[in-house]
Amino acid sequence: MDKRPPKSNAKCCGEEVTLALPQDPSAEQLAKLTWAIAHPARVRIVQLLLNRTSCVCGEIVDQMPLAQSTVSQHLKILKESGLVQGEIDGPRICYCINQKMLKQLKKLVADL
Repeated sequence: MDKRPPKSNAKCCGEEVTLALPQDPSAEQLAKLTWAIAHPARVRIVQLLLNRTSCVCGEIVDQMPLAQSTVSQHLKILKESGLVQGEIDGPRICYCINQKMLKQLKKLVADL
């Protein structure tokens, strides 16, 4: 099977050019991480967590103009991306930023 990127011909500034999209194994990870922060509520949650070493869900809910169930859904998306970690502490869940994934997100965006 041919693994070369698909090529297309296009005109740019009056000249015909051949375009080829290079393979990018990090594209999927970049898409996953950027989608995780693609909602203003999730950006706000990340900002809250960056200002603390850990945070209890109830404290996050108190800072957001959203229902607890909505905040929980946003936290779930952030956790699935790996950007946020949650640890059960008795009846509560403490959340924090996964610094390794945050660093990876910054690198992927910078390399874009």
